[in-house]
Amino acid sequence: MSDCKFVTQSKLPTQYGEFTLCAFEEPDGKEHLALTFGDIEGKGVVLCRVHSECLTGDALLSLRCDCGPQLQAGLKMIAKNKSGILLYLRQEGRGIGLVNTIKAFALQDQGHDTVEANELLGFAADLRNYQICSDILNYFKISSVNLLTNNPKKVEALEDAGITIAQRTSLHVGANDNNKGYLQTKRDKLGHLS
Repeated sequence: MSDCKFVTQSKLPTQYGEFTLCAFEEPDGKEHLALTFGDIEGKGVVLCRVHSECLTGDALLSLRCDCGPQLQAGLKMIAKNKSGILLYLRQEGRGIGLVNTIKAFALQDQGHDTVEANELLGFAADLRNYQICSDILNYFKISSVNLLTNNPKKVEALEDAGITIAQRTSLHVGANDNNKGYLQTKRDKLGHLS
């Protein structure tokens, strides 16, 4: 168990509406965020996106992945729904960190796919910890979600942590010439769903 604890919160106006930005911290100091919209505490099924940090995709608008567009689509869907939560987990590069992600990009530039690149660097294909999600959702008294994801491992991990996945909604934002191989690898090697 990660024992991720609430630290503080503030308003966060966005192009989609005003979210509440909540900061959480693990005992080792790693920080994570929850962006909430509307009244979610103790409600029935809550619309939820679990998003792992991707600096190059989220902030630098990289076309190598679909992370930035998925983040934006998740925020937009939650705001349109008038309630929901987006968990922003600080687990860059499927948990390998920013510098190693750039090293993985260099290996991808040489023809390796995203899974092979992580493995050539000595990492598993995916090192992320979704127990954090349970800690944060429990803070808001959320026990059942409509999870915005294509990743079956997120579904399994949340269920293993005691969160009911009442529904899974696909979150496809389209491919481009730069990320077609990346999306195919996620489907073929990591089991991502449509």
